[in-house]
Amino acid sequence: MGYPRWSLPVFACTAFGGAARTMTPEVSIRIPDWLDAHLRTLDAVHPEGDERMRLVIELSRLNVRHGTGGPFGAAVFARDSGRLLAAGVNCVETSGRSVAHAEVVAILAAQARLGTYDLGGPGRPEYELVSSAEPCAMCLGAVCWSGVRRLVCGARDEDVRRIGFDEGPKPADWTAAFEARGIRVVRDVLRDEAVSVLRLYQAAGGVVYNARQGSGR
Repeated sequence: MGYPRWSLPVFACTAFGGAARTMTPEVSIRIPDWLDAHLRTLDAVHPEGDERMRLVIELSRLNVRHGTGGPFGAAVFARDSGRLLAAGVNCVETSGRSVAHAEVVAILAAQARLGTYDLGGPGRPEYELVSSAEPCAMCLGAVCWSGVRRLVCGARDEDVRRIGFDEGPKPADWTAAFEARGIRVVRDVLRDEAVSVLRLYQAAGGVVYNARQGSGR
């Protein structure tokens, strides 16, 4: 199972450093090399829900151990069959991209594999996003627009905030809003195991990469 190195053209954006500057740079996120190597060792199908969550929690743990980003992992599965379509880990610090959260990386990799922006398009199986933690304010929108039909979460928002991360201004009733859009939400799957990775990251002195050093102003 190969995961593409994808790139997106971005308009009206200043290039990062270098002598030659352009207003339309290529923006890319490099998925860590270890991720593809690890996924190649796994079964293609994961029929049980806990098994899928254990997979993404292990990705979050490996991301901490490899030093390639924050303590978060996510993956897109075919909901009924459990076939793994794509996976991602948090790459914010290593890529220098604030949007490179695990959920976004997994969604982008899934869309790149299928060649479409809509994972819920006609003729496709229903997909679910399994995430080691509940989505932040940004990822809420990414999940809505991705086309997935179910979101499965491990750690809670408050668990993530407890180690210092800014999850943004999320509506209190976000789960009801998802359900109203036809996206089922399942929470607290292996929550303790997911929280253990957050604590591992904190104990290791992992960077809490909030914007403006977390000033919130």
